[in-house]
Amino acid sequence: MKASFVSNMSLQNAMRLTVATAQKEMLKVQEESVTGRHSDVGAVLGAKTARTLNLHRDLQRMESLKSTNALTTQRLSASQEALGTMSTAANDAMGVLIALSGITSADQLQLAQKNLGSALQTFTAAANTSFSGEYLFAGINSDVMPLNDYFQESPVSDAKAEFDAAFLAHFGFDQDDNAVATIDPADMQSFIDTLESSFTGVDWENDWSNASSENMESRVSTSETVQSSTNTNTDGMRYMALGLVLGQELLALNISESARKVVSDASIDYMGRAISGIDGERSKLGISEARVAQANTSLGAQITILSNSIKDMEGIDTYEAATRVTTLESQLSLAYTLTSRIQNLSLLNYL
Repeated sequence: MKASFVSNMSLQNAMRLTVATAQKEMLKVQEESVTGRHSDVGAVLGAKTARTLNLHRDLQRMESLKSTNALTTQRLSASQEALGTMSTAANDAMGVLIALSGITSADQLQLAQKNLGSALQTFTAAANTSFSGEYLFAGINSDVMPLNDYFQESPVSDAKAEFDAAFLAHFGFDQDDNAVATIDPADMQSFIDTLESSFTGVDWENDWSNASSENMESRVSTSETVQSSTNTNTDGMRYMALGLVLGQELLALNISESARKVVSDASIDYMGRAISGIDGERSKLGISEARVAQANTSLGAQITILSNSIKDMEGIDTYEAATRVTTLESQLSLAYTLTSRIQNLSLLNYL
């Protein structure tokens, strides 16, 4: 009679292998149930992996464009608000100038001068509006304050110094001289015409504006860019500054009524051009806002299509994954129980 050696080692090793395999599968299935996609896309898709990578790249580009479009929309909104402030100030100034028609009272003229000066300060502040650390109306020179302050005193602004010099050069005396009463309408009109040429020429960029005439543009889709701001070199802003400076500097002087009428008519004309020009810029930016909204709609549709395509290729049935997790948990629990019982098998327990 022969006695055979009996061991439970092989059974224990088999159960340990089962547990290790089940744990590895558990980690994989848990990841898939959370992410909703295969844990190893390359192993599942094989040669189709390159296609899904291309889809991911296109999706990231679309999402990036939509994200930058949000900033573009905010930039356009801030620009519209600042232009609206300018337009309101221009209309208020127009009302002041029209109300002055035929008025010779020094007190009323000084009050009007103060109101026009306030409108000029409002215009300057709006023109120097910034957003996210960039000036909205500086064109591509977005890091430079676009419009100089006419009322700067220390030192006196270049624009103010240039106006005083132009007045002295044209009439032969300054604004405080009593001789201003002798200025005839034709001579005043000649001075205004000369001043207009300086505001619409290079003197504007030397004395008033630091902005670039090239506007900022933003890409809103893979094939489209839009103008996302304007600049202080536009005709509307030039004429607004000119109309306000004329009214603020000349209307309250001790000039004849006929010369004052020339100044008033010219200021009203320039303010009308300013309102038209500024509202025109608002319309342009409004078109840009509409194009950004359309681009976002198109991008949203493309993102949905790409996301669905990626999901079709990489996605899994999350309910099936959850069921597999439950099954594996049951198998692991059973394996742990069996392993524990096998380890307790010993002849010593029965001797």
